[in-house]
Amino acid sequence: MRFIIALMWCLHWLPLPVIARLGEVIGNLLFAYKKSRRRITLINLALCFPELSEDERMAIAKKHFQAYARSVLERGILWWGSEARLRRLIVVEPGVPLDAIKASPTILLCPHFVSLDVAGVAVMLESSLCSIYTQQLNPVFDAVLRKGRSRFRPVKLFSRADGIKPIIRAMREHLPFFMLPDMDFGEKDAEFVPFFGIPAATLTAPARIAAATNAKVIPVVATYLPDYRGWKVTFYPAWENYPGDDITAATRYMNKFIEERARETPSEYFWTHKRFKTRPAGEPSFYANNNTDEAPPAY
Repeated sequence: MRFIIALMWCLHWLPLPVIARLGEVIGNLLFAYKKSRRRITLINLALCFPELSEDERMAIAKKHFQAYARSVLERGILWWGSEARLRRLIVVEPGVPLDAIKASPTILLCPHFVSLDVAGVAVMLESSLCSIYTQQLNPVFDAVLRKGRSRFRPVKLFSRADGIKPIIRAMREHLPFFMLPDMDFGEKDAEFVPFFGIPAATLTAPARIAAATNAKVIPVVATYLPDYRGWKVTFYPAWENYPGDDITAATRYMNKFIEERARETPSEYFWTHKRFKTRPAGEPSFYANNNTDEAPPAY
């Protein structure tokens, strides 16, 4: 791991197009040799894009591996690149909503696109935040990741086991909550709501926290700019009347929004995760006979 981190540090001095192309080459190798992850990706794409041909889904899967490997190498720029370089490479539309963040509790809802770390940096260049953090198994990588994410502003990080009370306290201190809402953590604190028309165990926490704090929910999505020019971070308008009186309906609305964004840039959504791992009672697994241990991404 020390070698990988040292390599990422060395690479971050190179122009972004060079790093990106190298990442795509590595992505091609991973696509060829990480058969279990390729299988998960293709299952997810078949479930979510049945209207596409097998060749079309295969092309999206290959591009996804390229995009994901590229995003890992590009974290070197996020962790060690100068502020001037980051501001040059990150295009923020329409801008970090600082007035909204300072005015009242805010949830920045960031779905799992491969460049989501860029969205976090875009916020951190302007404001502190709080978030849930999964400690990495390797202590060296964990230390580098934590330092890289907090080098511009202080960050309050909570574990999932802490529950929502410390998050609510931080939000009431006007720290925006940077939330990743769209992974399958099982049935606890989740409901089965459609995602691409398939019942998916989905955390209800965004709606419940918004209701408890009267917070605004502002979605933020980071995607690649064309021609290796950097990244675009889009802050969408705060959802109106969210969550309302129906937590299930609010969670369904969230999934619909994420689905629409995933359809816009399908190769950049995180398809290697077993998004449909948890099934309603009596339904068979979509991923049966796949012995891959599911490990959370380094977010």
